Amino acid sequence: MHVRNRADRLRGWERHLELPLLVASPLFLACYAVLVLNESRAPVVGDAALSLLLAIWALFAVDYAVRLVLSGRGAHFVRTHWLDTVVLLLPLLRPLRIVNTYVALQRRRDQPRLSLYGRVMAYAGMTALLLSFAAALAVYQQERGAPGATIRTFGDSVWWACSAITTVGYGDVTPVTPLGRLFAVFLMACGLALLGAVTGSFSSWLIQVFGREDRAGGAGRAGGAAPESPPADDVRPPGS
Repeated sequence: MHVRNRADRLRGWERHLELPLLVASPLFLACYAVLVLNESRAPVVGDAALSLLLAIWALFAVDYAVRLVLSGRGAHFVRTHWLDTVVLLLPLLRPLRIVNTYVALQRRRDQPRLSLYGRVMAYAGMTALLLSFAAALAVYQQERGAPGATIRTFGDSVWWACSAITTVGYGDVTPVTPLGRLFAVFLMACGLALLGAVTGSFSSWLIQVFGREDRAGGAGRAGGAAPESPPADDVRPPGS
């Protein structure tokens, strides 16, 4: 009974925090963008964004701690909820909480709006967009003003993030700072993983569609009448 009550409390906590966390995730990214792009031109705005960012991080920390305690699984909870753990420790990945929370909200529906392959591609696209924007902000914060930097504006950083996550890598703008290059390695690795997920899902969907068409065509040929031969007047040699 005690375990069941603990599980019920955990589900209740997650259900009540789903919507606030869904709102807090893009708000966190917006505050981080203000901090990076403000560049101390308006200290009051920067201080307000920093305060709100820390408050949102505290909300994530409290949510993680409560779920850890209510689960009663200790280290096993950390291993099975590795994304939450990483998101809590690395600010660059906190926007990914949007995807995680959106998936949890979709579980409430009896029938998802998208098919399995559609959900995989939608989640991969959403993750790629959030990662690219967050990485562009983080790299721009590290690269601006660095000696020998080629990423001098936020536009340069966005261009670099798009080329990095798509694994194109033109090389016209590249990070030169250690942290900037670390972010670049991480973004390229995520780009490869997301590209593989989308490509695999699309290929699997095509195979499923073609297989269904082949089965339908085979059933039609087996159960239907033999096709009529064309009239003699309509029979023409190939190429005529």
